[in-house]
Amino acid sequence: MLVILINSKITAQVNNLNNLKFEFYGDTVVLNFENKNLDFGKIEVTNESISNFYNKINTYKYQQIVENLIAYRKAKNLNDWVFYQLVRKTANNVCKKNSNYNSYTIFKWFFMAKSGYDVQLVLSKKQLLFYIKCDENVYDIPYFMKNNKQYVCLNYHDFGKINFEKEQASVINILINEAVNSFSYKVTQLPEFALNTYSEKKISFEYKQKNYQFEVKLNNQVQQIFKNYPVVDFESYFNIPLSKETYSSLIPFLKENINNLNQKEGIDYLMNFTRYAFLYENDIDNFGKEKRLTPEQTLLYEHSDCDDRAALFFYLVKEIYNLPMIAVLYPTHITIAVQFDKPEGNPIVHNGRN
Repeated sequence: MLVILINSKITAQVNNLNNLKFEFYGDTVVLNFENKNLDFGKIEVTNESISNFYNKINTYKYQQIVENLIAYRKAKNLNDWVFYQLVRKTANNVCKKNSNYNSYTIFKWFFMAKSGYDVQLVLSKKQLLFYIKCDENVYDIPYFMKNNKQYVCLNYHDFGKINFEKEQASVINILINEAVNSFSYKVTQLPEFALNTYSEKKISFEYKQKNYQFEVKLNNQVQQIFKNYPVVDFESYFNIPLSKETYSSLIPFLKENINNLNQKEGIDYLMNFTRYAFLYENDIDNFGKEKRLTPEQTLLYEHSDCDDRAALFFYLVKEIYNLPMIAVLYPTHITIAVQFDKPEGNPIVHNGRN
């Protein structure tokens, strides 16, 4: 366990604490403040009041928090999405989301902006929306274009009843010189979760009339990390890795079972695992909307659909065989095509490769 000390000379009166402490996926983060009786109060959703609030918090020494957040991001090699989860927790411990949502949102915006991200606060009636510049394709969240740059909404899930297409909105123009970087939804590394946060799940399936049973270690914190993760390109989903303990409990088992199989049979074994070890249910019935699961989420959930199994299959083939693959997308289905050392049957020809 790593203890991160984040120091500042200001504390929020809404918490009335000198030390703010929270857990972050196996680490303990401590924020030390000197109480100056700074009262954030309820922030009106107007351009003037938000600008005044920014000037107030920018005057105090919150830069120390930002420097430590950036240092933690670098030490842990955090992807943007996981770093944003850290910023959310930090903002919530400075100013509670449930009691003062607008101040909490401004602190998220402030910490992200001071950490170098190009972020925008947007007013929509009496609601405060939080957008970030992103150059990637994101399919199920609101966005707007400004100076040929795409900004996507990070807190849309808090406003389920807003009609983002019809709602009149205005951007609050506050210049922060260091806020220039784009945000990426690509996740190539998960946190090192504490061992005691894992649980074991029994998984079984049949392959060529033989039953295979094993236990895999899974961490429910993965669900929390990706709770508000939007629908992004398949490439991003397919390359999200398993957590360390899940990988160690699954991949060696699969490798052992395919050790005596030829390449075609081994990949057929992996296909049967991803197809029959989980119950099928489409996203609308399962979640009420389109939702693509990461490979580890597919292992966690009891139900999954073709998108989710394709991601898990892709990941397993990549890790065990490292063979070239393409995703084949149909109107209502997706499957994976593998380039074998020796082509089988009638192959799909892509860029001259079978």
